[in-house]
This record gives sequence, structure tokens and C-alpha cells, in this order.
Amino acid sequence: MKYKNRVRSRISNLKDAKNPDLRRNVLCGSITPQQIAVMTSEEMASDELKEIRKAMTKEAIREHQMARTGGAQTDLFTCGKCRKKSCTYTQVQTRSSDEPMTTFVVCNECGNRWKFC
Repeated sequence: MKYKNRVRSRISNLKDAKNPDLRRNVLCGSITPQQIAVMTSEEMASDELKEIRKAMTKEAIREHQMARTGGAQTDLFTCGKCRKKSCTYTQVQTRSSDEPMTTFVVCNECGNRWKFC
């Protein structure tokens, strides 16, 4: 099954009208049959598709970093990675109630995360 999927992927990429460079490189010998057999979908993608994927990855990273748990902003903590003091923290009772709360801290500058009790 894996072999069939890989063959289908190669055929699809070679037939793609938006990716004539791949087809041209295979036909002129710049890409050997051995190379195309082991290429990933990222390597076969057109430049346009690579840019779209890169932009989508950047956007997903940005959204993930912005999706903070709505904690409080403070300058009480110093980031161990970038040494800045702009942080957001939340406190959660992760263990039994007779033990201290766990504090989760996120650096607003570099996105570094850490926790302590």
C-alpha cells in the first residue's frame, strides 16, 4: 500500500500543470529516477506551493504563540532564554489541594515556556 501511494504521489506531481519545473528537470536528467524515487512531497512541490506552505506554517506558529491561556502579564519573572521580563503567567492547582499551585509562565518576547511550584 505504501508503494502505491508513493507512485501515485510521483505521478500526481509530475502531471501537475502548476509544477512544470519538476517535469522538465526529470525529462532533461537534472533529477535522476533514483532521486525522484526518494524525494519528499516538499522537495517535489512547486516554488509557489512551497511559499504557500511556508506562509501557512508561519501563521500557525504565530496563532499558537498568541493562543495563551489568558494569564496575567507581569515583569516579576525573567526569561531564562532571552533574559527579558515581559511574561504572562497562570496558576493552576495540578496536584492535591494541600500542595502549592503550579505556576506556568510564557515569555511574551521569545515564546519560551516554563513552570514551577
